[in-house]
Amino acid sequence: MDISKLNSLVELYFKKIEEVDGKRPFLKWLKPNKPSYNWEDVTERIFKLTAKIKSLINDGDRCLILSENRPYWLMTDIAIMNAGGISVPIFTTYSANDYEYILNDCKPSLIFVSNQNQFNKIKKFINNNVKKIISFEKIDSDSLLINEIINENINEKIINKNLKRNMPACIIYTSGTSGNPKGVVLSHGGILSNCEGAVELLETLTKKKDPIFLTWLPLSHSYEHTVQFIQIIVGAKVFYAESLEKLISNMGAARPTIMTAVPRFYQNLFTKINMNFEKQKGLKRKLINQTLKLGKKTLKKEYLYLGEKIINFLCEKLVRKKIRNQFGGNLQAFVSGGGALDQNIGEFLNAVGLPTLQGYGLTEASPVVSCNLPNLVKVESVGPPFRTNKVKIADDGEILIKGENVMLGYWNLKEETEKVIRDGWLHTGDIGELDNNNYLKITDRKKDIIVNLGGDNISPTKIENILCLNENIKQSFVYGDKKNYLVALIVSDKDIKNEKIKLIIENLNKNLTLIEKIKKFVLIHEEFSIENGMLTPTLKLKRKEIIKNYKQQLENLY
Repeated sequence: MDISKLNSLVELYFKKIEEVDGKRPFLKWLKPNKPSYNWEDVTERIFKLTAKIKSLINDGDRCLILSENRPYWLMTDIAIMNAGGISVPIFTTYSANDYEYILNDCKPSLIFVSNQNQFNKIKKFINNNVKKIISFEKIDSDSLLINEIINENINEKIINKNLKRNMPACIIYTSGTSGNPKGVVLSHGGILSNCEGAVELLETLTKKKDPIFLTWLPLSHSYEHTVQFIQIIVGAKVFYAESLEKLISNMGAARPTIMTAVPRFYQNLFTKINMNFEKQKGLKRKLINQTLKLGKKTLKKEYLYLGEKIINFLCEKLVRKKIRNQFGGNLQAFVSGGGALDQNIGEFLNAVGLPTLQGYGLTEASPVVSCNLPNLVKVESVGPPFRTNKVKIADDGEILIKGENVMLGYWNLKEETEKVIRDGWLHTGDIGELDNNNYLKITDRKKDIIVNLGGDNISPTKIENILCLNENIKQSFVYGDKKNYLVALIVSDKDIKNEKIKLIIENLNKNLTLIEKIKKFVLIHEEFSIENGMLTPTLKLKRKEIIKNYKQQLENLY
């Protein structure tokens, strides 16, 4: 399939249907007693949903999706676009203010909601623009149940041929670490061009085994939203995870070949495996040490002597294979995006037999810009840019992107759009550099830089990542803008005492420069979470919210 010649994401789906065996398994939700759907099942439902949606909306109308990940999510998304609508996926973890803002901002004609719990979050903000609510499960409202649509005698097989690459496919609201969410308008061509770059990367991973994906990241996130279409292109079998808590057991059931997730997931994985390693003694411990040492040498393409090759072979059979089997045994690659992955974690996971490829992107770029390649992983980088977009570094070090993948603009925000897209180049707000292999390295973030009283620029994220590598530190927040030294909030278990954290920080400070050292800290036990408004839906720190909540305690440290 020549992706560059396709007009829309809808055309992509129906072209794939011509190639694939309709009886082949396609979508499966891992919740107990949920059905599996083959390609024929999915197509039939897309046709029925399309006909119903088309009877309710006009071309260009916005259609909201508020649901956890499940098979009907993908079917609804494609059906909305096929009916001429614009898909507006929103997070299930937004605050009431965010829901109110988004409904007033995009004025949807149609709302798809999964269940009563989700409906309760938005019902008081639904206005006269909304013509109909369609629910996946029964709710206490005059809604249309999706199964009623599927059971209707609708035989109309609509395939929308009026869609063009430069037309809006979806509006994805950025979770934003401050202020109201911004609606990023992505085009059919933008997402297709992103898929084209991703498929070139995946071809090396899907040669050995049929692609199986385990989806956990919310489909309302631009990263996982685009991954849906990559799954279609490669004819993957897709499993939807039950929850974050059941992710590891779900991996055992789904046996994925590829999995995409954000750095927080890999940080937790690193902590779990490392804690298990720490308990081992004697020969087992020596073997683990060799696994890490030789795994890192192999990763960096350093020469292994004959004796090392033999030991590495044993490590492969006795350590790495066991670890891989815990995750289903089929894993070809983890792909990390949505934030910076700590270099130590990247090296560790690759060394223990869990290939982890860090990529880079942002919603405004549909979203992936670059990704590491399986045959050359540089964990300190985010890999070479996709062939389908151009990357250059501005004079001040800012990463600029040009290509069809760049958003059409922010919904209803002309000035904001003009600020970030200048002369066709998207200004990312990230600072970086390109190495001799054309691998992109993110060195800082324009917005999140701390400038101390001495005028030094300090990246708080870098220090936070280092702090969180310690198993006793669950989360951390570094503070010190316009101050003469840095302080931190440390989140830890209730049984961990101040003295222990003090020793950990003193030890970590040895590896930091003078201006990066943490001089004082506050120990807290309440985790930053989506629920308390201190994490974005993609688990990034909401810096302004954290400062607002802990301002006095932080200031007391000076």
